[in-house]
Order: sequence, then C-alpha cells, then structure tokens
Amino acid sequence: MNQYDFAGKVAVVTGGAQGIGLSVVERLLDGGAAVAIWDRDPHALQAAQQKLQAQGTVHTVVTDITNMASVEQASADTTAALGPVSILVNSAGIAGANAPTVDYPDTEWDQVIKVNLHGTFNVNKVLLKGMVSQGYGRVVNVASIAGKEGNPNACAYSASKAGVIALTKSIGKETAGQNISVNAITPAAARTKIFDQMSQQHIDYMLSKIPRGRFVQVDEIASLVGWLVSAENSFTTGAVFDLSGGRATY
Repeated sequence: MNQYDFAGKVAVVTGGAQGIGLSVVERLLDGGAAVAIWDRDPHALQAAQQKLQAQGTVHTVVTDITNMASVEQASADTTAALGPVSILVNSAGIAGANAPTVDYPDTEWDQVIKVNLHGTFNVNKVLLKGMVSQGYGRVVNVASIAGKEGNPNACAYSASKAGVIALTKSIGKETAGQNISVNAITPAAARTKIFDQMSQQHIDYMLSKIPRGRFVQVDEIASLVGWLVSAENSFTTGAVFDLSGGRATY
C-alpha cells in the first residue's frame, strides 16, 4: 500500500464517520495527518473517534453542511483545535429516492440537491479561504459515475453529482495559480450504508453496468484520494478521476 507523508497537515473529511469518508480518514491518519471528521450524526462520530483515536489525532464536529453558519462554526472549531486546514475531502452525500423523473417527489429533489451540491459548495467556499491564505491546499470532492452517465430513476442524485463535477472544475481553474489542487472522483457504487436508501432494483442495475462485475471497495477509493491530497499531486487540478470499474464512457 502506498503511503503519503501528511505530517504537519490538518485535514477535514465531511461524512467521515462511515463508508468512503471513514476509509479516507484512516488513510490520512496513516500518513500522519491530524483529521477533523465533520458529520451530522453524533453517534456515528463518537463511534468513529473511539475506533480511530489510537491511530492518531482525530477531532470530531457535528456539522450540517447544508447550513453555512454550521460550516463556518465547524471551520472555526477545527482551526482552534488542530490549526489551519490544508486538506479537504468532501465525502458527505445522500442518494435520495429511486423513482422516474415524472414521479420524483419535489421535496426529495430539494433535499438531495441541498446536501450533495449546496453542501459541497458551502464547505469548499469556507475552507478554500484558508488555503488561499496559506498558499497551499488539496481538495477532493466525491462525485459519482452517475454524474457522468446519469442513472435512471435517480435524477436528483445524478444531477447533483454532475453539479459537483462542474463546480470542481470551476474552482480548480480559479485556484490553479495558488498551489491548490481541486479535483473530483467519480466512483461506482460502494457497498456502504448509502445502499439503505436505494431499492434493490436500482442496486442490481448499478452492478450490471460495471464491467469489473463488482462494486468498488472503500479502501480502493481511499487509495486514489491519498495521492490526490498529497503534496505529490502538484500539477493536476480541475480534473475528474474515474473509479467506475470500466463503466465510464468518457
């Protein structure tokens, strides 16, 4: 397993109390980073801290990324506890309901867009300010293959993740001259608790589209993220990295 040197670096991982985010937290701790986990579930945060505290410095903050005031407070709490943040992995997200677009509930659409896209904007906006001041930063926004391909019966999720891709490209261009790398990843589905939000029919559909014939493992995602947020990634920005098991057509 490749290991990157994150000694002296402070990282924030949103949605880091479980699933993809938790695996990323472990990879960052292995490299010596101090990691703040932002999550809206206090019980999951407590469990994550108990699991990880022996691995290194872990700070947890109950955060609602859809609320700018909550994000600003989380940023202040993290900086006070650990120091200036130079790494962000934005992994928080929800799947939403599975239904044809003509039947998709308006409230569900609003919530998915609010968490996945507005939340990503809020976190990037707040934490990038400090990275600009430092003249250094590494950001990975977790999008999805659905943002490239568009999954049927998942219009809100697909649209929100397409928005994350475009937002990432915009920010990457804006900060390219400031030693800040901002990239997105587009994983296929990983078997995490997000599956609880999906119908079995939709899960079967996603699997059928992956040439590898299996779902991606969270540690495989964390492996790529580790390089993207390392100092070694000194050139690539505004890019989208495929983790779809061969599904992506572009």
